[in-house]
This record gives sequence, C-alpha cells and structure tokens, in this order.
Amino acid sequence: MPGENLSRDEARERAALLSVDGYEVSLDLRSAVGEDQGDGPRTFRSVTTVRFRCNEPGASTFADLIAPSVTAVSLNGRDLDPGEVFDGSRITLEDLAADNELVVDAQCAYSRTGEGLHRFVDPEDGEVYLYTQYEPADSRRVFANFEQPDLKAPYRFEVRAPEGWTVWSNGAGEQTDGVWRFAETKPISTYITCVVAGPYHYVTDSYARTFADGTTLEIPLGALCRKGLAPHFDADDVFLVTKQGLDFFHDHFDFPYPFGKYDQAFVPEYNLGAMENPGLVTFREEFIFRGKVTQASYEGRANVILHEMAHMWFGDLVTMEWWDDLWLKESFADFMGAFSLVGATRFVNGWITFANRRKAWAYRADQLPSTHPITADIRDLQDAKLNFDGITYAKGASVLKQLVAYVGEEAFLEGARRYFKRHAYGNTRLGDLLSVLEETGGRDMSTWSRSWLQTAGVNALTPQVLLDADGRVEELAVVQEAAESHPELRPHRVAVGLYRVTDGGTLERYARVETDVDGARTIVADLAGAEAPDLVLVNYDDLTYCKIRFDETSLATLREHLGAVTDPLARALCWSALWNMTRDALLPARDFVDMVLRFGGRESEIGVVQMLHAWAESAVTHYTASARRETAAALLAEGARRELYAAVPGGEHQLAWARFFARTATTEADFALLGDLLAGTATVEGLELDQELRWVFLEPLAAHGVVDEKALAEELARDDTASGKRHQVRCLAARPSEAVKAQAWAQVVESDALSNAMVEATIAGFSQGSQRELIAPYAGKYFAAIERVWAERSIQIGMHVVQGLFPSLQQSQETLDATDAWLDAHKEAAPALRRLVLESRDDLARALRGQACDEAADQ
Repeated sequence: MPGENLSRDEARERAALLSVDGYEVSLDLRSAVGEDQGDGPRTFRSVTTVRFRCNEPGASTFADLIAPSVTAVSLNGRDLDPGEVFDGSRITLEDLAADNELVVDAQCAYSRTGEGLHRFVDPEDGEVYLYTQYEPADSRRVFANFEQPDLKAPYRFEVRAPEGWTVWSNGAGEQTDGVWRFAETKPISTYITCVVAGPYHYVTDSYARTFADGTTLEIPLGALCRKGLAPHFDADDVFLVTKQGLDFFHDHFDFPYPFGKYDQAFVPEYNLGAMENPGLVTFREEFIFRGKVTQASYEGRANVILHEMAHMWFGDLVTMEWWDDLWLKESFADFMGAFSLVGATRFVNGWITFANRRKAWAYRADQLPSTHPITADIRDLQDAKLNFDGITYAKGASVLKQLVAYVGEEAFLEGARRYFKRHAYGNTRLGDLLSVLEETGGRDMSTWSRSWLQTAGVNALTPQVLLDADGRVEELAVVQEAAESHPELRPHRVAVGLYRVTDGGTLERYARVETDVDGARTIVADLAGAEAPDLVLVNYDDLTYCKIRFDETSLATLREHLGAVTDPLARALCWSALWNMTRDALLPARDFVDMVLRFGGRESEIGVVQMLHAWAESAVTHYTASARRETAAALLAEGARRELYAAVPGGEHQLAWARFFARTATTEADFALLGDLLAGTATVEGLELDQELRWVFLEPLAAHGVVDEKALAEELARDDTASGKRHQVRCLAARPSEAVKAQAWAQVVESDALSNAMVEATIAGFSQGSQRELIAPYAGKYFAAIERVWAERSIQIGMHVVQGLFPSLQQSQETLDATDAWLDAHKEAAPALRRLVLESRDDLARALRGQACDEAADQ
C-alpha cells in the first residue's frame, strides 16, 4: 500500500515542520458485538481531532491512517474530499496555517492479526474482548495521527462500548451517559496509547510511597484478564511483584512514577510478551498459568512485569527520537528487568537466567548476517519491526551490564536520574545518554560507545595457560578473537576464575582476578604463580558480553566434572559456552547431548534445566549427523524418561523432565507410556496430569499417528477454551498425513481467515522433526509463495509464515542452493523479507556445519 512504510527521512522532515498540541479521539466500539456487517471487514467509527502547529505556514504534510474508508476530513474548518486526500494509508494536508485543527471521521477495521484494535471471540462463552497493540506504528489503524515517536502530545480518549462492558485507557476513566471518558495523558508517543475493552475480570489494589519531603504518591493498581481465566489468575503475585518493582525504581530513579494509575491487562492472541503502554500495560495471557509450571515461569513473568515497568521511565517518560535508538528503551528495560528482579524480588538468581537464556538469544542474533550495531540504521518502519531482536534487547542489556562494571553502579544510576530529569516527556538520541554518563562516571564514553554500541559482532575469549617446571602458572593470557565479517576487538572488563577438582569430587574456585582485556592477547599478571588450574573460566561473574572458550585442559575437566561445579552461575556459564561451541561446530553435537544426559539431572537451577532441554533437542534436530539422528533421539528420550522417574516426586524438576520426555518420545514404548499416563492406567509418583500437561503429551502422539482427530476432538471437549482450541489446532496440524499437511498449508498460506494465534499454532504443528520426508515437497512451494504472502498479508503474519515455514528440516546442500537461488532472483524484494530469508539460510548453513562436525567424530 503506498505510503504505509514510513521512512526515517519522511519522519524527520515532518518533525521539523510540526509540533502537536493534543489529540481528542472518539471510538464507537458497539459494533464489536452482534452479527457480521457483510462481506467486508467488521469496522468501528473513529473520530479524531488533532491540534498542531506548523513552522512554515503554507507548507504541506500528511497524517497517517490505515482504514477501509474515510467518511469526512476537515482542516481548519475546510472540508476536504476524502476521495482526493486519502489513499488508504495517508491523508494529504496542504496549505497549513500556523495553528491547525484536523478532524477525521473514519471507519476503521477490527484486527485479527494482533495489530491495531484486535477483536477476539472467546469460544468458551462467546464473549468478545478487545485490546490495542501498536508498536511500532499501528495506532494509525485505530485513529488518524502523526505516527512517529518524536511527535509527542497529550491525548483524551472517549469510547462508546456495548452495554455491560468496561473500558480502560492510559488515563483514569469514568462512564457517564453510556460513554467512557478518560483523563488527559501526559505528552506521549502514538505507539504507547492504548484501549482495552470488554467483559474482563478486573482486580484492584493500591500502592503508596512517602518521599523524603513528606509528600505521598498513591497509585491505583489493577489487573485484568478474560473471565474464563479468572479461576487461574494469581493477581496477588502480580501485585506483589508490581509493588516491589515500584519500590525499587523509586529508590533508584528519584523520579516519581508520572502516569497516575497502573493497570496490567492480560489479553488473548497477543503477538508479544508485553507492551509498556503508560498506565495500561498489556501482556500475553499465557502469563496466567492454567496448570502447574516451574519457578522459571514465575520468574519469567516477574521479569517481564519489571521490564515493562522500567519502560515507564526508559521509553515512555523519555523516548527515542526515531527507531535507530530503540535500544535506548529496550536495552535499558531488559537490563533493569534483571537488575530489579535480583534486587527486589524472591528471584535472587535472576542473573543466572540472564546469562543462560537472554544472552543465548543475543549470541544467535549477533552471528546472523543481519546482525547490526546496538544503535542500528533503521531506514523505515519495516526495518523497525524486525529490529525488536536479540541485539536490541539482550545484547544491549549485556553491554549495559558491562557498562555498570566500567563506570560503577552508582555513577550509572546517577546518570539515569539526570537523564530523566533533563529529558522528561521529550525525545533523545545516543549522545544525550552518553553526555550524562560522562558527567557522572568521569570517563570518556566515545571510545566505549564506538566499540560496544556502534559495531556489530561478538568476540570470543580463550584462556592460554603456560605452566612452569613446578606445575604452577607461569603465564595466563586471554586471547580475544572476532569473526572476519566483524573484526572489532573490544575492551572487556572480566573476572577470570581458576578452579580445581577437590578431594571430595567438587569443582571449586580457588582464585579470582578482575582485569581489563584489550587487544588480541592480554596477560593476567596477577595469576602468575597460582596453582595449576583444572578449569579456567574467563568470564566469571558474567561481567562482559562474549563467547567463552576453553583451553584443552578445561574442556577435558568439564567433560568429566561439569556437574560438580558448585557455583550455579559459573555452571550456567559453562553450559552456555559449550552450547555456543556446538553451534559453532567446535564441539560435536553428540558430546553436548552426552553431557546433558550425564549432568543435566544434577542441575539445581530449574531455568538452566529447561534451557538444557531446549538445547539438547535442538542439537539432535539440527546439529547431529543424519546417520546418527535416530539413535541420538532415542538416547535423549531414554535419558529423559530415566530422569523423570528419578526426580523428586511432585517437584518442578519432575515436571520439566516429563515435558521433555514427551517432546523427545520416539519409540513405541515411549508412546505407550504417554498414552497410559493420559488414560490413567499408568502413573509416575507425584506427577499430576493437569490439562496443560495433557496437551503436551498429546502432541507427540498426534505427530506419530497414535491418536486421531476423534481423540483430539474428545480432548477439546474436556478443555473447550481458547487455550484448548489452540492446542487442538497445533495437534491436528502435527498429524503425519499428506492431506493434513496440505490443509494446514492452505489455511496459512492461501487464506487469511485464521487469526494470528491460529496461524502460529498451525505452523508449529506443521513442522515436525519426525516428518522430514512428508513435508519435503513444501520447500519449493515455500519459495514460490513467500513474496506474494509478504505483499498481501500484514507484516506480523508475514513474519510468522516466512520464518515458521522455511524448510529448516530439509537439511541439505540442495535446500541451501534453493535459498541462494531465491535470494539471487529476488534482489529487489522487500529488504525485511530478504533479511528473514537470509537469517533462515544462515541457520541452515550452521546446521550443516554442525552435522559435519558431528560426523567427523566417527572418523
């Protein structure tokens, strides 16, 4: 659609021309219920009044709106012909005055893709639920505006809704005469405005904070979800973490929460984890747990709550000028999420999860051909959409952790405090942050910024140990390497830990030195004369962002004693390093899987256990030589089954191993056990089969043809809910049948009838590691379809299809060649589409290298 993909240059030109004084937005959502309106999309009325100033009277610009139709447009009292000024995504505005008023009356469409105003019908009770999701630029699907982050303004919303509904927005609201009217917001960007409406279950609480000057801040708290999830909603724990976070950020930021109330809405069919709309944060409803989960799930939810809360300051109060500096909010929120998690909640081992899970996301993203500096070059909105990635979030947060080690925690926090006060309700660039950090840290930030923020790639740090004649350390050095494509060597503040195997069999640290690593080789002089180590860990405490490598002695020690490392963070770092070596074809996949099977059952940290499960499954699926894959899969399932029975009955480790066993089940005996557990004819002491675990057990049975459509329909009858329907759709698409795969493909690729959640579920079921031959014919169909899909569907659905249906299980040179042929023939395709294909190609090439490494272990 012309004009839908706003460019950075267009945004800068418009920002130089305009200043926005305020919006009044009136939405009539009564059309959300009742019969469909006909052949076209279901629509609602949206009337927007925008008051803005123009620095050059007589100039022209445009407003943004994506809508099926526009009823009326007036500019400064002058009626404009919608047919002439509206092209489907933009409204042309000519001959602007110094002070302007634009009024747009439009029919906007409800969304089925999670972009704009999403409409969900609950299959359990037929109730309709609405919510908005905009980032980076979908508020224009709901009301006319200037859709860019640096044209901030206050907003007043009013909403007409069906009888019996409640409506929420960023400000506090009241209903009078059938209309919900909301308090004017502070100046905020378009993408963080929000409306949630429907018969939601709503719970309230409050927070109060008395400051040193005697003033008291009171914040009304609310939490909401669908009525069907109310029995499972542990709002007390949500409020506990919320209050702990508010205390923590008030302690450290010295800037009172500025947006009045604090509601948190858990909504259906949500594309993201959460969104930081001030006063009305939205979350995916999967954070409400219908069955038993491990503490890692509660920790993950708490981290997201705190991440979004940090955005109230980093992102909402102070916002990046354009998406180039997206990291200014996301990296800080990701770091602050972990920082506050450890400092304020019961999840004191949050940095272990950060090192093991978040950094794995960053390491993968930073080795893709699409890697980019943390401060990225974002040319347009499609670029922006794809840059919500592991670089912007997890690498950025890792680099901030390194920055804290570099300038000191208090200097870092004082810089944040000055940043908030100096730029409150405004927009910033990189230089604005660096200037306050130079003030508070007393260091020149330019060199650090160039190395860490403005270059791409991840370094590898490897220890080199030379021993003297007495067997003591003569010299210990750290060798730094970089990929040829991104050769930057960076300054690293690291702690180096030396370990030895004790008489009791544990692997204990006996020396630690903190030092600066710079250049290709750095001698750690303070470790000269130390006893010879069995293991050298070059990033002890996880201070820097790097791939850890091992010398031969250290690697040999880990092969035999990894489970004996007593410090859980150090152990997690070793696991992460070994996984990176597997992905980099430096360690055969069989060796990694073997260590998981030997040591995974001894791992105390449940989040690490679950990460090991995911890595081991990936090692078998993608990095194991094809001739060994079936054997490796059987060994993995056998090990999972063994640990399931060995785990403490009723404990979270038992639950994790049960889920892993289901995912890895390969033999008739495996399937028989899963079936008997579902039927109740077999039990594992302490293991309770709640509804969520039943669906986990059913998917492999469906994928291997053990259960049929009738059995899945019967299970849905037990769980006739929105969650149950998603599980059933995934299981149906997983069945090993040509007709099933053809139907699933058609539903996703040839039709747009499915919602975003059902598209995701269907794709997840379609691609099964045990069905490589069955789905092989779809590799060619994929390359024939993706450019059309990208052009015709929303970017969110396009991303699901392009990433989810790439033939990643067709692991051969032929598939790699087919991918290259598509890229060569489509050099003019949308850059965002090419990026997704390039990333998938890189994953495939990496898998082939890993398989070659595993195969070479036989020789």
